Amino acid sequence: MNVRIPTPLRSYTDGEAVVSVDGADLTAVFAELDRRFAGIRFRVVDERGRLRPHMKVFVNDEAVRDLSVALAPTDEVTIMQALSGG
Repeated sequence: MNVRIPTPLRSYTDGEAVVSVDGADLTAVFAELDRRFAGIRFRVVDERGRLRPHMKVFVNDEAVRDLSVALAPTDEVTIMQALSGG
């Protein structure tokens, strides 16, 4: 499946905006991402295995917070990072 990477995290993926990974659920997807791009998982998932508050994940345009959601090989995952400023 394709995973869309937000601009602030592309330094981990050598600038790639979309990467292909396999995984039965989001937990597996983030484990595979971290195996290939060391350190990226920690930016999205905290030490308790939950999405960080400023991160959003969409599966086929549907927002999800549960990392155990089952995925199909044709699903598309989008990672978004909330930006703030003044």
